[in-house]
Amino acid sequence: MRKALIIGIDVYDEFSPLSGCVSDAKRMHQMLERHEDGTRNYDCKIFTGSRKKPIDRGFLRDKWSLLFEDFADEILFYYSGHGAHTNTGNQFATQDGTWTAPGIAMDDLLILANQSRAREVVLILDCCYSGGLGDPAVLGGNALLREGVTILAGSSSKGVAYEVGGRGVFTELVLGALNGGAADVRGNVSAAAIYGFVEQALGAWDQRPVYKSYASRVSPLRRCKPRVSNEILGELPGLFKQVRGPHQMDESYEHSSPKAKQEKVAIFEKFKVLRDAGLLRTTKGEDLFYAAMNNGSATLTPLGQFYWDLSKRNRI
Repeated sequence: MRKALIIGIDVYDEFSPLSGCVSDAKRMHQMLERHEDGTRNYDCKIFTGSRKKPIDRGFLRDKWSLLFEDFADEILFYYSGHGAHTNTGNQFATQDGTWTAPGIAMDDLLILANQSRAREVVLILDCCYSGGLGDPAVLGGNALLREGVTILAGSSSKGVAYEVGGRGVFTELVLGALNGGAADVRGNVSAAAIYGFVEQALGAWDQRPVYKSYASRVSPLRRCKPRVSNEILGELPGLFKQVRGPHQMDESYEHSSPKAKQEKVAIFEKFKVLRDAGLLRTTKGEDLFYAAMNNGSATLTPLGQFYWDLSKRNRI
């Protein structure tokens, strides 16, 4: 019960044309439709405006109604196109928009999100002024996000969003995050992690992304290949009897050693996976191979200790 509405608009009646919004919408559709392993993710509907089939005010409102009126556990809305600033608030520019009436107020979308029965709503907006959605300064001093609503905006309330090489700067980073760049050890990509990924890539002179959320749970927007399987994570308390204690090794852990033992080699292979994911390190900082050959030991990093504790409490 996850559904997503994806909108991309390149051509307008009065506003300057854009070059990458339709392409960005199509790439976002492809990314969100399935997890990395090919299993179904969001049930997506995509609409890209054209001269023959324009996305006007009525069309966009109709699609919003369909998105929010029926029950779904999780809802996602993605928009790539022009955003406009007016004296009465920021707006999504529709193809029939004019300089005096650009389109639909961004806060109309927020009202629908707040009123929906969905457990979680994520709004990903790649347009100018999108950070104004839910802005206290616009809403009379009150930030009106109900629990479960998250906003990922490509620009500040007074800032612009850019295209480079026919692609939206913000969307390009979001897609990279969804494709694994922001995945945690278990392969989950959350909205908060996406923002952290995007924000680090943009400097003080670049467009400024905005993140707003009132969340009591963090569901992944997409699942990628985990760096460590749940099976190995579940074995951490068995591999390390104490969360901060060492695991002593010897030559029998190294498969190339004449003293190698199959059960110890199997543990050593798991240690390599944990090390590569940043969950394990050798006590003295040497390579795992030399630690084993010289009777050294391995310990869990703070991240490894976190997952040890989760496993110990049957949270994995």
